[in-house]
Amino acid sequence: MADFYKLKVADIYKETKDTVVVSFDIPDDLKTKFQFKQGQHLTLRKEINGEDIRRNYSLCSSPLDNEWKVAVKTIRGGVFSNYAFNTLKKGDELQVMAPHGEFFVDCEPESSKNYIAFAAGSGITPMLSIIKTHLLSEPNSTFKLFYLNRTVKSIIFKEEIEQLKNEFFGRFQVFYFLTKEQRDIPFLNGRFDKEKLAILTNRFIDVPDTNHAFICGPQDMIFLIRDELQAAGMPKENIHFELFFSGSSEEENRQIAEVLDEKVDGTQVTIIDGGKEFHFVMDDDFDNILDGALAAGADLPFACKGGVCSTCKCQVVEGSVKMKVNYALEEKEVAQNFVLSCQAVPTTDKVVVDFDV
Repeated sequence: MADFYKLKVADIYKETKDTVVVSFDIPDDLKTKFQFKQGQHLTLRKEINGEDIRRNYSLCSSPLDNEWKVAVKTIRGGVFSNYAFNTLKKGDELQVMAPHGEFFVDCEPESSKNYIAFAAGSGITPMLSIIKTHLLSEPNSTFKLFYLNRTVKSIIFKEEIEQLKNEFFGRFQVFYFLTKEQRDIPFLNGRFDKEKLAILTNRFIDVPDTNHAFICGPQDMIFLIRDELQAAGMPKENIHFELFFSGSSEEENRQIAEVLDEKVDGTQVTIIDGGKEFHFVMDDDFDNILDGALAAGADLPFACKGGVCSTCKCQVVEGSVKMKVNYALEEKEVAQNFVLSCQAVPTTDKVVVDFDV
């Protein structure tokens, strides 16, 4: 069952000309349930013009702050983001799911570690939480942030980043890259590419001495940086990334078509959720378990429906499915039969999935 809680907006303010920061008032009886790890996100829900809208937003506050803040950047045609930017105000209520997500590594206060982070635009939101938490919790660790934006004025949380730089002088470095303004240093102009990453991994990043890398932004940027870091010698398991959206490349479309060719029509599906079972037969109008279940009347957790956020994660306990795309689950989770129900195409006559695990 998708458990949402009504929360009041404690404050809302403009961070940049197209971004607002929303903080929530968490009642004392919900504070335990809403405890979170750095890098996790909230699923926000609102009925807008008669439509049930759900969106995920990363918490930009640190768990150590005792604050619950998200940043919402407006996008063209974005139903929720435009509502938040133009209509939402202090004192309004939103339905909010408890924090979730796996975009973090545990802090080790006695350790001395070196971290790097790459972010573009609003991809800074989970990074701010991650960076601040590790610097506060691990007094001997360091962080380097490589942050891409269009212009100086579009840099989200620039003031807070600069404050962190001053507070953790010598332990936190930030490099701003701009695409629509010229910097005095040519290297800091333009997007990340292979040439720029080669310079970074040769001069600015000591790859053998870097423990973990975090990447958040557009799909193409993430996969380029991931591949270049691996080529430079960083172990795959130490590179963590989170997509805010996924693209639709030719390769992805081909992969989806291959999966859909294996779809079994009329699959009998059993959903285990909240200790109860829900049964339905897959309708030809839907190709994935989540949409089929929602159409049949099930109340399940979901947000992006793009294979990115993992809100709809469940475990296959009988039968088999194939995922169209997967940008959220780790290899070890897939090996344990976890799937994203929004991408799970049934490939057997009977499938049983468990949302309680």
